[in-house]
Amino acid sequence: MGQKPPLKLKEVWEIRIRLQLGKCLRELALFNLAIDSKLRGCDLVKLKVRDVAHGDQVTKRAMVMQQKTHQPVQFEISESTPTSVMDWIKNARLKSEDFLFPSRIHGSPHITTRQYARIVEKWVASIGLNPTDYGTHSFRRTKASLIFRRTKNLRAVQLLLGHTKLESTVRYLGIEVDDALEMAEHRKFNCFRTVNDRYSATIYTM
Repeated sequence: MGQKPPLKLKEVWEIRIRLQLGKCLRELALFNLAIDSKLRGCDLVKLKVRDVAHGDQVTKRAMVMQQKTHQPVQFEISESTPTSVMDWIKNARLKSEDFLFPSRIHGSPHITTRQYARIVEKWVASIGLNPTDYGTHSFRRTKASLIFRRTKNLRAVQLLLGHTKLESTVRYLGIEVDDALEMAEHRKFNCFRTVNDRYSATIYTM
């Protein structure tokens, strides 16, 4: 068991390219949003079309109320994600009020967290990783870990993940508490937007 590791940049690209080549529209949209949004699985599977798109345009930012904390969290939608999301919406003929990832199982309006977990297992196995070492939280942690590694901005990552307590972010990133608190003292909350804008496309452009 234990904490599931985030994906490396190379692994993100390997999965994305496989989904693109396989023309897996639903899974490509799900994968890109999983990385971009940093949402827990329970929130990701409940996204509705209206949460990320208006008309035939995918928004640059989205805000979602988290099921666990009952707090809103905002996330950036990176440059290459809108195309995959809109391709899926059009292909599935989804409407604004529809769930973005409807279930193919009768009686379930959207894919379940268990279905999502099985999809994640398939993704990581497809690039030679051990599925038991990774999970849905690996995708939640990926972009946050990349941003923290580049900026060392703990407060920004706390906001990106929608954590109410800094200690939760410290544990999530697996860093020492003393180091984390020292970093936090030298950073300010108002740099969150600048950091997110600068690095939201990092995993797509490198």
